Amino acid sequence: MTTQGLPRGAWMREDHAMLAEQAGRFFEQEVVPHYDRFERDGVFDREVWEKAGATGLLAPSAPEEFGGAGGDFGHDAVIIEAAASTGCDGFGGALHSAIVTPYILHYGSEEQKRRWIAKLASGEYIGAIAMTEPGAGSDLQGVRTSARRDGNHYVINGSKTFITNGQLANLIIVVTKTDPAGGAKGTSLFVVETDQVEGFRRGRNLDKIGLSSNDTSELFFDDVRVPADALLGAEEGEGFVQLMQQLPQERLIIAIQAIGRIERALKETIAYVKQRKAFGKQVIDFQNTQFTLAECKTEATVARTFVDQCIATHLDGGLDATTASMAKYWLTDLQCNIIDRCLQLFGGYGYMNEYPIARMFRDARVERIYGGTNEIMKLLIARSL
Repeated sequence: MTTQGLPRGAWMREDHAMLAEQAGRFFEQEVVPHYDRFERDGVFDREVWEKAGATGLLAPSAPEEFGGAGGDFGHDAVIIEAAASTGCDGFGGALHSAIVTPYILHYGSEEQKRRWIAKLASGEYIGAIAMTEPGAGSDLQGVRTSARRDGNHYVINGSKTFITNGQLANLIIVVTKTDPAGGAKGTSLFVVETDQVEGFRRGRNLDKIGLSSNDTSELFFDDVRVPADALLGAEEGEGFVQLMQQLPQERLIIAIQAIGRIERALKETIAYVKQRKAFGKQVIDFQNTQFTLAECKTEATVARTFVDQCIATHLDGGLDATTASMAKYWLTDLQCNIIDRCLQLFGGYGYMNEYPIARMFRDARVERIYGGTNEIMKLLIARSL
């Protein structure tokens, strides 16, 4: 995608570019006119998810034989960018399509894939992954939610918090302990279809600094019985390895969201300083403005090049955890820095909620926390030294 002269990734084929345009139109027409209401309500309409599914914007990289569009991660990437570049940051489609769906594709049985993927692709099912607990965030080995075998079922007990898509999700991958004494080897993932079980409860739709339209919730599992075939993987204890294998893609997704918002911040700011006047001339004509934006555009260009390289490497199957951690931490730190400098050029108007830069300032902050804090990213990078 090209924004303010920044280069489009060499990894993009014509079908990626066409999907990027299609996704941009969808968000502009179906989401942007209603986005302020979604922000006030704290949740998207389920109808938007169904329309996104009908347009082919959910689970695009899932194989056609299971109901997906048969694409690759590049198709996920352009949809994620389209949401960011149009200001629809609260839409939880990135997690649904590029995090939840791949768990089922990579670790699910043939029957599980046929049962769930088509419903995720259509928007009938909205996906979430329940990792974080009140006492366990980045330390995934510390989860206390348990899953106990009982005949042909497992009984799940525990609580989760900060769960994206938590109010709407009706298919949730739950991180549990099947062997509390087993450490990482005692972790297992289960798929819970919330409409098919008893004992599942949703807590509050949490009141956040930003991303207000993205429902983020507490979830409770009180003796929730799921069939034994709700386990992801061939046997118990595979969950921690599964999580570690999928985290590089999750962190790349966050970097892609960040570069989309960086480029949007530049676009909005450049437009504003060209029309705003102070002391008899346009704000763009002040040297401070020019120097600030020159720095920001240079940094954004470097960031775009790095993200595109990470996407290309990932498409070739070579993105390692260290590089993904670099992308996640550096892009999200840079994003907050650039948006802050752009907001300054708006003056007092930048502090007003009616201006997009104000919302970007709020929405960006969490990306230095979720997906593993940036401090954790630095620890992971340091291990490679």
